[in-house]
Amino acid sequence: MKEITYIKAKSVSEAVSSLGAGKAVIAGGTDIYGYMKSMMSDNAPDTLVNIKAIPDMDYIKEEGGMLKVGALAKLADIASSSVVQSKYTALAQAAHMVASPELRNMGTIAGNICQYVRCWYYRAEMDAFPCLRKNPSGLCYALVADNRYHSIFGADSGCVAVNPSDIAPALVVLGATIVTNSRNIAAEDFFAFNGEKTTVLADNEVVTEIQVPAPASGVKSAFVKMAERKSFDFAIVNCAAAIGGSSAKICLNGVSSKPRRVTAAEESIAGKAINAANAETAANALSGTVALPNNKYKIQIAKAMIKRAILGCA
Repeated sequence: MKEITYIKAKSVSEAVSSLGAGKAVIAGGTDIYGYMKSMMSDNAPDTLVNIKAIPDMDYIKEEGGMLKVGALAKLADIASSSVVQSKYTALAQAAHMVASPELRNMGTIAGNICQYVRCWYYRAEMDAFPCLRKNPSGLCYALVADNRYHSIFGADSGCVAVNPSDIAPALVVLGATIVTNSRNIAAEDFFAFNGEKTTVLADNEVVTEIQVPAPASGVKSAFVKMAERKSFDFAIVNCAAAIGGSSAKICLNGVSSKPRRVTAAEESIAGKAINAANAETAANALSGTVALPNNKYKIQIAKAMIKRAILGCA
């Protein structure tokens, strides 16, 4: 492992001033430590800026008609919050389904939405596969090799790795805003293919808060997840929904390079009674899939997750 410079920031401004190209933020460390220990990329940071010691960034509170969650709030605390459980249910359920209890006690909400992809070619130790996320002139090995967990909506800039976050689709359907040191970003616009990054964050940008507007009267939300090992695994497919009155938002993840709204399903269920028949009709409205040779099964799982998420809003 190459030599690493470690900076313990005491404020957001100090963290920002320490960041830049070749530098990275660390808080819970549940993702980036594994990334660096595997020496999987020549682009690994040479400086880690620890923001965990910055005071008053782990709050969960309602203020000004919205839920405000500090970037350092632990996933376990979000999952157990009575306010989140009662009014922002999809977020509580998503936080509860992330990884294992030990990791939820370490991992932060900001870390979960900013984590690297889990594609095994990208994650191969010692940069065994110089994929195009790490090298613009590289290849996407998953296109022609083992792609059982990869995108069912085609390649984004040539890559078929999927976004791994459980929190992300919940934030999208709840209309959340990601607040950084320099701007506010709608959750739906926050995720992107950005080299090795999975977000639009600049090198000197730090997430400071997540804001979730209070749901409109009658709107309920739910999150569901399908994983091989339910106790701690990453999702094969997950789905969040927020439905009530004439509005409906449904978002899949684990199916593309970023969380994907299912607008056809939203239009199908909006304003209708939530029952098994209507939920199945909405799920079957899923379209635009481009399965790879080994992952056609994920299309049916995605439809099942859409149906279950809708029924969870009853």
